[in-house]
Amino acid sequence: MPLIIYDQFRAADKADAALLLQEVREEGRVMAQALLPLLGATDKPSIPDLGAQLQRFAGDITRVKVIYRPSDQSAFYYVASWPTVSTAQLDNERAELAQQGVLDKLSQTCEGELPFAFRYSTPGAEDEVVTSVTPIKVPSGCWAVVTSFAAGSYLGSHLGRPYWMAPEVRIAAIIYLVMAVVTLSTFWGVRRGLNRFAERARAIRERRPGVSFAGENEVPELADVATEFDRMVSALDASAREIRRTAEDNAHAFKTPIAVIRQSLEPLSRAIPHDNPRGQRALGLIENSLDRLDGLVASARRLDEAAADLINTPRTAVNLSMLLHRLLHAHADAIAERQLALDGHIPSGVIIYANEEMIETVLENIVDNALSFSPRGGSIEVRLDRRGDRMAEVTIADTGPGVAPENLARIFDRYFSRRPGMEGQASHFGIGLWIARRNVEALGGTLRAENRSPHGLLMRIELPLLRATRPPGE
Repeated sequence: MPLIIYDQFRAADKADAALLLQEVREEGRVMAQALLPLLGATDKPSIPDLGAQLQRFAGDITRVKVIYRPSDQSAFYYVASWPTVSTAQLDNERAELAQQGVLDKLSQTCEGELPFAFRYSTPGAEDEVVTSVTPIKVPSGCWAVVTSFAAGSYLGSHLGRPYWMAPEVRIAAIIYLVMAVVTLSTFWGVRRGLNRFAERARAIRERRPGVSFAGENEVPELADVATEFDRMVSALDASAREIRRTAEDNAHAFKTPIAVIRQSLEPLSRAIPHDNPRGQRALGLIENSLDRLDGLVASARRLDEAAADLINTPRTAVNLSMLLHRLLHAHADAIAERQLALDGHIPSGVIIYANEEMIETVLENIVDNALSFSPRGGSIEVRLDRRGDRMAEVTIADTGPGVAPENLARIFDRYFSRRPGMEGQASHFGIGLWIARRNVEALGGTLRAENRSPHGLLMRIELPLLRATRPPGE
């Protein structure tokens, strides 16, 4: 908008300057024609008579000077001026005329009017604008009438200098510059405050201790918002605690009658003879149903706890290298029992910023799946690598049958489970991988599954490293 306004005003000033310049040049042309009989006479005019003639034409605004170059010389000399001016001013004007190339053009042809407008400073610190030079060629040499006026004579005139040098333009530019600085500083302050607000939100989401919106907010306009956010966080924390407590209470409430039913089956199983197939079958169905109910209660509790973990997820520095070593050591007996080969590559000192319980749940679920699907005598590969300076990658691969391509994207869905020959078992309800992916994504990572060649499944887990998630100075 300032550029558009400037362009419009510059065009208007250019039009006004053109009209003013045309008027002044016409005046200079008339004076030159009036002086032509005197300057073109065979005898050289007397200087006093020439000065008297200039006085007739010059006024309070217009200034007239006459310069002359003899035919046998190349330099121009100031002959007369009205009003009278100092020699120093004449020298300044002659230097400007020479710099503009006017004197060279007059020396070559001494013909044609030379319209232009240039400004120079007089010794009295006053700007003068030369508007035209009208040459008069005579046998004895070349005369030229120079018309000019004081820059302050025409108020608001910018002849002889660019429009951007006008005082009003400079004042407007300063005002716009100040406004731009104020706007940018305000924008930067708001942006900085919002960035800090976002960092506080990230810190609260990661459960860093001693962090609150209201305590860290520096933007007064966001004070009420920060207070409401703190209340919302407190409500979410209370909800997470209530979910965990409810999960425990519900699990206890369901397991008690299940245990009573299971205990009550013992005398019934002793009372029903073994040669009673219908009774034995009924007992078997009841026991299988109780096992499934036990699994469902445990799964429901895990789902509730997983939901609470997502709401309230305290994070600390977790040594992922030590966690993997500890997990593999805990499964050493199961690996040996199934005669599996373990190929491990776990460098030390890989630290992530996460919740240790959530990560441990993820790794246990994936390792348990790898063990259960790997055939006896197969192998399991566990690798830990850094991906640049931001992510750590854990890959767990088995030599099992893999997953059908059409089901590969569904294995992370809740309650999706495909175990040929093991359908209906109480220990597999299809929530382990769903919880694993949800935990990883809640911690800012990713979990993907890939089929291996010729067979097997590879799980790829990416988690943010500690220095990639902690802000500077922490």
